[in-house]
Amino acid sequence: MTSNNFQVGDRVKIFLDSQYWKSEGWFNGRVIRIDRYSEHRNFYWVELDEEVEPMLGKAARLVSILNPKNLKKSNGETDD
Repeated sequence: MTSNNFQVGDRVKIFLDSQYWKSEGWFNGRVIRIDRYSEHRNFYWVELDEEVEPMLGKAARLVSILNPKNLKKSNGETDD
């Protein structure tokens, strides 16, 4: 189950969907900023350990996540 108790500096895994990203799957990174979206939701800004390539545009390392089902705490290891 996903927890919304993320803090800046937490190691996380984020899920990138093939609808928007060339490689679908879980990617490791670190929360670097949290912006309030609403009373109950936040944008989590995650700096990924590796570059990912969106369907359009240049490769990215900084990704924002709004849907908490696409974000989970990581133990720091590279596989799920």
